[in-house]
Amino acid sequence: LQAGHDLARWGLVAFSVVVAVLLAGWARTQPRALAAVGLGLVIGGAIGNAIDRARYGAVVDFIDVQRLGFFPWIFNVADSGITIGVILLLLDSLRRDRPADGVGSPT
Repeated sequence: LQAGHDLARWGLVAFSVVVAVLLAGWARTQPRALAAVGLGLVIGGAIGNAIDRARYGAVVDFIDVQRLGFFPWIFNVADSGITIGVILLLLDSLRRDRPADGVGSPT
């Protein structure tokens, strides 16, 4: 059972790092700041969660706002970065203006 847990742990660490590297390559090609910042936050969150998983075997959630009545979840800074990054990417995708060179325009 422990071997399967270790395989899953390190598999998730490797997956997070690979995704972060691929997103970094995509971020370098972004002509728009909003998309680049969003990708940066997602990358940072993925790396942060990978570090937690490598060090502790699980992601450590420590921000608990349940008593404030806002969210029923407990989360961490990395999760917040990923969430805000995805929101920025969604907002960027809704913008009508596109770069003049045609990057990102449908063919």
